[in-house]
Amino acid sequence: MLKILSEKIPIQEIPVQKNVKLFIKREDLIHPQISGNKYWKLFFNINNYLETQPKNPLIITFGGAFSNHISAVSATGNLAKVKTLGIIRGEELENKWTHNPTLVFAKRNGMNLKFVTREEYRHKDKLTEFLQQEFPEALIIPEGGTNINAVQGIKMMLNNDTKDFDYLCTAVGTGGTLAGISEFCEENQKVIGFKVVDDSSLENKTSELTSKQNFHLTDAAFGGYGKINDENVRFINDFKMKFDIPLEPIYTGKMMQKVFEMIYADYFPEGSKILCFHTGGLQGIEGANLMLEKQNRDLIL
Repeated sequence: MLKILSEKIPIQEIPVQKNVKLFIKREDLIHPQISGNKYWKLFFNINNYLETQPKNPLIITFGGAFSNHISAVSATGNLAKVKTLGIIRGEELENKWTHNPTLVFAKRNGMNLKFVTREEYRHKDKLTEFLQQEFPEALIIPEGGTNINAVQGIKMMLNNDTKDFDYLCTAVGTGGTLAGISEFCEENQKVIGFKVVDDSSLENKTSELTSKQNFHLTDAAFGGYGKINDENVRFINDFKMKFDIPLEPIYTGKMMQKVFEMIYADYFPEGSKILCFHTGGLQGIEGANLMLEKQNRDLIL
């Protein structure tokens, strides 16, 4: 079972040449293999399930080839000594997974992989129903881990150290982390979600998971989900050299680039204190660099 970790998650200041203060909460440091928001999104999902003491425990979930969620679920299953099954988008990967660092990591953790077509993957509700019939005792976690249990887990990212900020910022893929921060933050705090995916339904999805309407979504896709442009690679490398903090190119790297753009465009009032959540996912850098290397482009440091 996952534990509430007693170690204090550091909050680091990022100097900016504006009359605002910028900080980043290093949730990426919470666990060496289950990093960032994934740890907390899985926390109640896994613990509540194991408390039911299923005879044949099995955790099933969904993800793409370089999914942080697949990586985290596989590591959690290995830690809890529970079998895991990953439903992977793209049947063409079935004979290529040994060249994919995320899927190799998942297999090393004991996760079984089932590759499905993109058409099958689009109909995950139907696929989930079929899997639940085939494995009635299984816990089936949605793609990205977003559900009510995940929202409750994200509450753990907020504490006395996060109360003194005017703005709370997080990257958004499926809306669970944004919903949790919005639901449990202080009444006076404003929450900004940085969309890394082109999904017009994301606001409604997030609203369904929280009773609050204190969040605002802004676009940070920079070309689309999973797309990596050279400007973002330069920003990530520069950020690491200046502040000794690694970022990944799918979520946190894009959020921080957008935050800097907003700061220098005077979006935030003078004197504002801004807190960004580093949601981990650094395992994805290796896969991103494989793609960049094939394209003869600069790599992420």
